[in-house]
Amino acid sequence: MASDRRTLLADSALGVLADEGIRGLTHRAVDRRAALPPGTTSAYYRTRAALLTALVTRLVRLDQAELETMPGQLPPLRTVEDLVDGMVLLTRQRLTGEGRRRSLARYACAVESVRDPELREILVPRENAGREAVRLFLAAQGVTDAEDRTHTLLTCLDGLVFDRLVSGGEVPREALEGLVVAALHRAPRPR
Repeated sequence: MASDRRTLLADSALGVLADEGIRGLTHRAVDRRAALPPGTTSAYYRTRAALLTALVTRLVRLDQAELETMPGQLPPLRTVEDLVDGMVLLTRQRLTGEGRRRSLARYACAVESVRDPELREILVPRENAGREAVRLFLAAQGVTDAEDRTHTLLTCLDGLVFDRLVSGGEVPREALEGLVVAALHRAPRPR
């Protein structure tokens, strides 16, 4: 029962953060969002830091679950088009509905983590089936530094999602194709 309550509180905190921003994230606001008596959140998470840590931990679990199932939603990655299709799907999930709310919360937490090493550690990108599918695709295309290129590609993808959260609209397919083409190019030889 306590773990169900903790999950409810973390999910409620995510909602508060997405809707009201980091300044709106208070124990009282989470109590109201969860429809629980005043003081419930502070009974489970005594400090704001503890609440934020629970929120970030829950956010990462939700994101990881999404990224683990993503490859099963697509055909195997054999072509650039296949990878771009997967990136289109991911960006749409991250920009609409519950994905949009989690994205807003994720970026607020990322900014907060600049001053909090514990949060930063929780937010470090994790291994998951989606990331592995991209790495395997790049390696199959002859990219020798597939690990580094995967990291760069996904970081750029994240930047495009952030840009569209702020400015609105969808990530253009052409931009995603450009990222994949760049990831496939050989790096210039050192002089």
